[in-house]
Amino acid sequence: MTTIKKINLGQNGPLVSKLGLGCMRMSPVWGSQARDENESIATIRAALDQGINFLNTGDFYGSGHNELLVGKAIKGRRDDAFISVKFGGIFYNNQMLGLDLRPVAIKNFINYSLVRLGIDTIDLYQPCRLDNSVPIEEVIGTIADLIKEGKVRYLGVSEITAEQLRKAHSIHPVTALEIGYSLADRQIESDLLPVAEALGIGVVAFANTAEGLLTGDMKVPLPEGYHHHFSRFQGENLVKNLEKVEVLKQMARDKGYTPAQLAIAWVNAQGEHIMPLVSMSSRSRLPENTAAMEISFSPEEMNTLNTCFAPGAILGGTYLQR
Repeated sequence: MTTIKKINLGQNGPLVSKLGLGCMRMSPVWGSQARDENESIATIRAALDQGINFLNTGDFYGSGHNELLVGKAIKGRRDDAFISVKFGGIFYNNQMLGLDLRPVAIKNFINYSLVRLGIDTIDLYQPCRLDNSVPIEEVIGTIADLIKEGKVRYLGVSEITAEQLRKAHSIHPVTALEIGYSLADRQIESDLLPVAEALGIGVVAFANTAEGLLTGDMKVPLPEGYHHHFSRFQGENLVKNLEKVEVLKQMARDKGYTPAQLAIAWVNAQGEHIMPLVSMSSRSRLPENTAAMEISFSPEEMNTLNTCFAPGAILGGTYLQR
């Protein structure tokens, strides 16, 4: 059994696992069905047993369902878990209507989150996005107030620009940036990642397999569904992109791993301040994902991947590039 090592989340930040558990897919989101609750709870507890203490949720995942689930899983084990909560997304009938980042809304959101999670303090609290509907000073200032009150320990931000990150950090120290990052989505390397590193901010990297593109399981044509909304997964773009993935698949075969494991391992190798955040809803996924954290690449292998998946090599857009 692999025991996940710990890192500081950001400069002088809290000690957390180098691998994070994303809990979103355990709940009905974007019209999906909720997974088996007992299995989801068992998965969270098994992850905690292996030293994965970073649990990522959002108050709008399943309209509170996800927080209730996490709350059940950590009952009696609060000290084993580091809870990261996103807020601000407004959903109705599985459709995102927009954001509500008003201070009065944030103060309302957090009280509901604390009750659903069954805890007194949220470890990392972050707006899911910033859209300029409310001045950033008010959004970050409100979380800073919650930190002073003891309802939040650390400030996080998610899916923002380098300019917004600098601004937020100038208002109150940002501990962690949550952002999509993978071999197929490297646009943040030019500006956002350098700013985070310079400011001593930890990076929580989700979508390591680029929404399934890097798993090696996608085939043309894709069945109707979520992916059809984005040009990356359409027509010739998908054909060309899957040709790139063949390089990853061959390397995975040569090394005795799966393409998904190599995709996670590549993110993990990008720095000690970067945490791969992997979604799981079944205990059967744990061995594969934890083993990925022990994979290393030779200079030649890393060069092959970085050349094949150079920034811009993957054609078409995805929601990560909005």
